[in-house]
Amino acid sequence: MLHVAVVGSGPSGCYTAQSLVQADPEVLVDVLDRLPCPYGLVRYGVAPDHEKIKSLQNSLRSVLEHERVRFLGGVRVGPGGIPASRLRESYHAVVYCVGAATDRHLGIPGEDLPGSWSATQFVAWYSAHPDAADDGFVRDARSAVVIGVGNVAVDVTRMLARGAAELSTTDIPQAALGALAASRVTDIHMVGRRGPSQARFTTKELRELSGLPDTEVTVDPAELALDPAYADPSALPTARRRNVEVLRGWSSAPPRAGSAARTASRRIALRFFLRPVELLADKGRVGAVRFERTVCDGDGGVTGTGRYEEIEAQLVLRSVGYRGLPLEGLPFDAAHGTVPHLAGRVLREGAVGPGEYVAGWIKRGPTGVIGTNRPDAKETATSLLQDAPVLLRRDVPGDPLAALRAAGVEPVTWAGWQAIERAEAALGASLGRRVVKLADWESLLAAARTAAP
Repeated sequence: MLHVAVVGSGPSGCYTAQSLVQADPEVLVDVLDRLPCPYGLVRYGVAPDHEKIKSLQNSLRSVLEHERVRFLGGVRVGPGGIPASRLRESYHAVVYCVGAATDRHLGIPGEDLPGSWSATQFVAWYSAHPDAADDGFVRDARSAVVIGVGNVAVDVTRMLARGAAELSTTDIPQAALGALAASRVTDIHMVGRRGPSQARFTTKELRELSGLPDTEVTVDPAELALDPAYADPSALPTARRRNVEVLRGWSSAPPRAGSAARTASRRIALRFFLRPVELLADKGRVGAVRFERTVCDGDGGVTGTGRYEEIEAQLVLRSVGYRGLPLEGLPFDAAHGTVPHLAGRVLREGAVGPGEYVAGWIKRGPTGVIGTNRPDAKETATSLLQDAPVLLRRDVPGDPLAALRAAGVEPVTWAGWQAIERAEAALGASLGRRVVKLADWESLLAAARTAAP
């Protein structure tokens, strides 16, 4: 039997495991994850109010419950955990599906001021990631600036504007729900350095902003008009054309009756052609963001105009992309934040490294949607199975789990994960809610230990 370790239990890891066991009845797959919970960004990246997308967990569950797939949570690979070399000794092949582990920085003065965060940190907090800290994101904030115009930027903007009544029906952790319910944020500015035709959000996500209760959405028609594609978006790809059409509709909507002043408790302002140049301090924390007005340079980019504008903000969330990090024992392309590969086979100095593979963002970079991981994983699985005759020549332990335990690791099994699910359901019932996520390592591991042996 070919025994494969898949490192990472998000969509790319689960799809890789699925492709392997569907294509070859002689493959056993262990899906390892640093966290005690499976599903990766489906659990810890999809916003709580996107329940339809979160329901993808059901299909990932079916993969992890396959008779030849085993979930092993709480297993760290690399520094502080199982050395990559030992993992490699325990399996015929290892597939790394670890995603892009960090966010990009703006590289501007003031970026490290208190009150300035990455959107990734904010998402981790309201998604109950056990590594997240409650650092008072919205405490004492009245105005927020979200830098970026992709789907993650739309998500955090929407969550800042959501009411407690709407979020209480989701699995958002209780502490985050309480903080957002007490939030005094009334103005949220989502800002992009380029124009509306180049924004990366999907039209579906964009439209959700206009459906938020007691929230008005504003768009400056003068900023939209700076985009050459705004007047005639017919040549744009379908998704971007629809975005422009939605924004045009919002900018041309007649003012509401009696709306000389604002008519809603919260306001979302979509801004374009503004490039952040500095975060300004106020009493030791961020108080405003200074932007430079940009214009199209004719080559798909923008150039500065030397004209500046400041937007008040006690909370700044940057959402300007993700980036992969080097993995112990593997080559790394620092320019692209990926592991060099050939159809998923890891390349070392241009040559294939036998038994080492990659899939997902660490393979192709942080691009695509969840579904993009399926063909990507299938390509890697196909390469691995083509290599199987060579891989099987090497002797490995009969059950790699014994080697992991000998190294001092006691993984959270599928039964442990099911115990965590029961504990989250019980917590929700005790709070008069549905399922409520456990938000810290101690609670998660304590729940996992209640599983029957």
